[in-house]
Amino acid sequence: MPIPAEARFWIARALGLWRRGWASLRTRGLAASWRRLQLHFRRPAVPALPLYAPDALPFAPFAIATSDAPRASIVVPVHGAFAHTLACLRALAAHPPRAALELIVVDDASPDDSLARLAQVGGIRVHARARNGGFIAACNEGAALARGDYLVFLNNDTVPQPGWLDALLGTFDQHPGTGLAGAKLVYPDGRLQEAGGVVFADGSGWNYGRNDSPDDCRYACVRAADYCSGAAIAIPRGLFERLGGFDQRYAPAYYEDTDLAFAVRAAGLRVLYQPAAVVVHDEGATAGTDLAQGPKAAQVRNQSVFAHKWQDALRTQLPAGSIPTPALLHRGQPQVLIVDALTPQPDRDSGSLRLVNLMRLLIGEGAHVVFLPANRSADGAYTTALQQLGVECWHAPFATGIPAWLREHGPRFDVAMVSRHYVASELLPLLRKHAPRARVLFDTVDLHYLRERRAAGLSGDAAALRAAQRTREAELALVAQADATLVVSEAERALLAEDAPGAQVRVLSNLHEPGADGLAWSQRRDLLFVGGFRHPPNVDAVLWFVREVFPRIRAARGDVRFHCIGGDVPAEVQALAASDGVQIHGHVPDLQPWLAGCLAAVAPMRYGAGVKGKVNQAMAHGLPVVATTPAAEGMHLVDGRDVLVADAAEAFATAVLRLHQDEALWTRLAANGRASVARHFSMDAARGVVRELFLH
Repeated sequence: MPIPAEARFWIARALGLWRRGWASLRTRGLAASWRRLQLHFRRPAVPALPLYAPDALPFAPFAIATSDAPRASIVVPVHGAFAHTLACLRALAAHPPRAALELIVVDDASPDDSLARLAQVGGIRVHARARNGGFIAACNEGAALARGDYLVFLNNDTVPQPGWLDALLGTFDQHPGTGLAGAKLVYPDGRLQEAGGVVFADGSGWNYGRNDSPDDCRYACVRAADYCSGAAIAIPRGLFERLGGFDQRYAPAYYEDTDLAFAVRAAGLRVLYQPAAVVVHDEGATAGTDLAQGPKAAQVRNQSVFAHKWQDALRTQLPAGSIPTPALLHRGQPQVLIVDALTPQPDRDSGSLRLVNLMRLLIGEGAHVVFLPANRSADGAYTTALQQLGVECWHAPFATGIPAWLREHGPRFDVAMVSRHYVASELLPLLRKHAPRARVLFDTVDLHYLRERRAAGLSGDAAALRAAQRTREAELALVAQADATLVVSEAERALLAEDAPGAQVRVLSNLHEPGADGLAWSQRRDLLFVGGFRHPPNVDAVLWFVREVFPRIRAARGDVRFHCIGGDVPAEVQALAASDGVQIHGHVPDLQPWLAGCLAAVAPMRYGAGVKGKVNQAMAHGLPVVATTPAAEGMHLVDGRDVLVADAAEAFATAVLRLHQDEALWTRLAANGRASVARHFSMDAARGVVRELFLH
């Protein structure tokens, strides 16, 4: 009887964990292996959204920091309910944004003493209307007074949370083509009120996510929305004026925000929901919630007005009565699932940078990307960064388990890519069962068996050689099962042409963007190595370089320093800091000062596989590289044209010293290195393969 896919998953996971643990003990030692095990099983709790609320103190005059040269003009319409207005204004005063702003409060003939009290709030511009005209009239008049590049409409019954405005405005910076951005709205008790709106074919609407957890993975990424509630939205002022403002046919209120969103899209721009802009909204505090009478009654009438105006656009919307899901919301896009062992950390290792740039490339090509780490762990700012790109990231507790998650979500995917053989061995049977229409891609990252075999040969370890053979069998089995296999170099593709003839193998190498220019040759100093030390070849490389190569360099040039940058530094590498001229920095989030100021990068790898991100990264910034043959393998590099290649310690030191003496050589390598990255390791270079494998 065949073993069910779910059972095979758990068996493969247990066996894989045991094998990798034993291999890690042999190569890394007990302490480093224990840290890796903790990382694998890490399940940090997802915190409840902390909500700020100003103290409900009696009114006293105060001021809000505003600017005469604002980037954003916040328009707050007010009709009575001063207690709500006061809380909103106090929140704006308590947590001023980085962006310069002006605050225009439109008093729409309030029946209470709002106008008199607003006069005692410093920094705001108060516009008083003689007669009550409703939300649309108040907002349009406030917008006409604005001076900022962006208009931000904010209900007075809201409490904006710290960072909300900068996040909202940042949407336009990070996502070109955005015409309107809306906030995540939550109820005062912390429940989600709206994560962007959905409009059905009959013109009716749906507050996506209402009453769910605001931390739910479905609502945590930037995404296109049919509309965003006018309670907290931003739009370029010029665009708002070109569109004629809020349409008066919906006066006094309701559907004007939905209509504006449809007009923005009709102008060829996007409407995006921004989860990082969190605003507490006391829905109905000023207009009530009764659809049969009062201001809310206009909502029913305006649905038919809206449906008539936008009848052509509504034909492509979901049928009324549908239950919106991520699968349905992205039904018009190729949906791509990517699974890796951990959430990528692009400032720590080249494999992560490659994966993140692949996601960016896919999104730019119109795909919707879903990322699931095999350990189901959120990873703080790294997860948030993916979500801000528009990646739908899943993690515990919202992804309760990989088999269950795939049962629910698998059917929607057109392509599923799994990185690393030990992850793919667990998931491929589940993907075949629960994602039956998906093209399954096996991303080797690098061929592990090749790296392990080389390491075993260097050390002469017979047990390690047998382990490499087992890894080879596992990887080749996955190559046979997958619809296509991705490798990072032509050298690895050629190897698989021998070891797995007939398999579809494509090269998708490192992905880099051009780096900024640095200092001139005459102003540069020192040597740079970049690499995370969870990768054993990096440990071996640095130990060999400092012990065998660097003393020769220092003997000729005693002023040269060696900057070693990379996280998870083991004790044996940290001990090298005692050597003259050696600086062990550990993890550094921003490498730019070293890339711009060092004279050369070194890649002294004695074994490994794949292509070396440290080499690509330096070349992309115009920093010449001295590399060993294993470090330069498969990278289309010619010694003396693109890099300098040397394997023996004396030859490596001589190559480094040449760059200190020959400005013409340095300049030639810098220019050719940049050109090589653009030709072989850029987003444009990968676009054809990505379109073929993921989008066709």
